[in-house]
Amino acid sequence: MSEAGTTQTGDPIIQLKGVVKAFDGKRVIDGLTLDIQRGETIVVMGGSGSGKSTTLRLMIGSIEADEGAIRICGTDIVHANEEELNAVRLKLGVLFQSGALFNSMTLAENVALPLIEHTTLDREIIDIQVKIKLELVGLREHADKYPSEISGGMKKRAGLARALALDPQILFYDEPSAGLDPVTSAEIDRLIIDLSKKLGVTSIVITHEMDSAFAIADRMAMLDKGEMLIVEERAWFERVRDTEGEAAEKLSEKERLIRQFLRGDAEGPITDRKAATNYAEDLLGSPMPRETIPSVVSTRG
Repeated sequence: MSEAGTTQTGDPIIQLKGVVKAFDGKRVIDGLTLDIQRGETIVVMGGSGSGKSTTLRLMIGSIEADEGAIRICGTDIVHANEEELNAVRLKLGVLFQSGALFNSMTLAENVALPLIEHTTLDREIIDIQVKIKLELVGLREHADKYPSEISGGMKKRAGLARALALDPQILFYDEPSAGLDPVTSAEIDRLIIDLSKKLGVTSIVITHEMDSAFAIADRMAMLDKGEMLIVEERAWFERVRDTEGEAAEKLSEKERLIRQFLRGDAEGPITDRKAATNYAEDLLGSPMPRETIPSVVSTRG
């Protein structure tokens, strides 16, 4: 078993080292270290409040780390100026949880927007590129529809087409299966796998949907209280999840915590810890403050 953040063979396309992020003095990311290899699909998971969304925002540069380094395609975005940061962002594509489409634009116009804003391509070339991206996600025939005219799953696929517009090296997926029925969720999973194979992009998927995680992941990383608990191959997580009987009782505390999360069991280290914390707070009469974490914070002064 390898420890969290262990570097694999090859040159990582993303490296996080000792990353710290705090809001109002409370650390929500604490010493995070992780290497992500070119072309792999890695799933980052964890319970509510574990730091998944904050980790995503740090990697796409929408918020700035307080300490540590985040190297993407060779550039440390923590210490980069705005011009350097924007150059890195052009190598990234992001599928937001809601799809984040502009409701006043057709699907074709949504996909065309990054090409219009960030390239000098002729309109004819942009139109061809839009058709190619929509075809990749199975929506070319719906190009002239507005977001209000399509289903939730189609909105996710349209958002993915827009994320692909600039041919990114890295794709980030924020809860791609959230709010979808099982069949549509499976279709999105298949699309992620197909795009990784066809385009060779590196995919980072933030999710707590275990069916999707095990379907798409090459490796899996689990966050707990803002720290990287473990990074391992999918097979390792499958073994821990499927451990039963006496063998399960012999698992370490960390492995039992991971097993409970993967299986969704009602009892185990996670619920024991929550119960103990809530009881102590009730006795002291001082519940932990609920921090409001902004989705976007200015990255440079």
